[in-house]
Amino acid sequence: MPSAIEVHGLSKRFGPVHAVDDLSFEVAEGRVTGFLGPNGSGKTTTLRVLLGLVSITKGTATFSGKRYVDLDHPVRHVGAVLEATSFHPSRRAEDHLKTVAIGAGIPLERVDETLDLVGLSEVARQRVGKFSLGMRQRLQLATALLGDPQILILDEPSNGLDPQGIQWLRTFIRHQASIGHAVLVSSHLLSEMEETVDDVVIVSHGKLVLQTTLAELASRAGTSTGMRIRTPEMARLITLLNAIPVAYRQTAPDMMTIDGATPEWFGPFAAQNQIVLYELVHDRGSLEDVFLSLTHGFDATDPGLMGGNHAGPGSMPGGSS
Repeated sequence: MPSAIEVHGLSKRFGPVHAVDDLSFEVAEGRVTGFLGPNGSGKTTTLRVLLGLVSITKGTATFSGKRYVDLDHPVRHVGAVLEATSFHPSRRAEDHLKTVAIGAGIPLERVDETLDLVGLSEVARQRVGKFSLGMRQRLQLATALLGDPQILILDEPSNGLDPQGIQWLRTFIRHQASIGHAVLVSSHLLSEMEETVDDVVIVSHGKLVLQTTLAELASRAGTSTGMRIRTPEMARLITLLNAIPVAYRQTAPDMMTIDGATPEWFGPFAAQNQIVLYELVHDRGSLEDVFLSLTHGFDATDPGLMGGNHAGPGSMPGGSS
């Protein structure tokens, strides 16, 4: 699909610190892209560069080939909600939006439309100082939507929301994609995004770790992470495993986990060696497990990781991994 956002070779330095380092990714129209990484991985800096709030050290960050500052009427193309957006507490929600609309040359009738879109019509005349955090988040979204933009950029939009607010946000974001808009939403938690996004861009230490679809990432989570085994013959099993060898961890006097093992491999292995088993559990990873494994201890200098070309886990003897 056509790309709404294109980041190529983007670098940003603050003195000796590389906040973003040779980062490249694209965001497609009509899809939700999760921009994921630990806190401090360069996500917010990248978004601020995209929006022209921070200068670029090297590379490009564009919307359909144009920098934000070069767009005609940028608020009509891109709507953004960054962290820590504040409102004057004594100003009414409706008046806040009218002020923004007048400054951007947007017809005032759009104010009522956006309040309705985010479910704030009934509190339009209420002062923002009385709003809950969830209501403030909705007002931020209403502000971003005033220009009816085709692209939305949301930085940690679920921070501080209760479960009901998070569910509303998911529905809102999915609706935006369903009408053809591109949505780039950042988070440090994949677990909050996995019901919302179509694609993921994972970063760590300012570098790209992986760009892929959520379906592809889920297939990684569906692969085996190991076998959990309880046996009265622990010493003999350890001797057998040391002769192969494989990676294992003994977690109790009668229990161990064999990393990367599958039932198809371990079942015949145990039968062939007549190992008595009390318990055999196939542990599978979650999406969050995969996300954490990709970002924890990521070595950005490893050429095998650049651009998302990760090698899979090593194959088990006599079976698949």
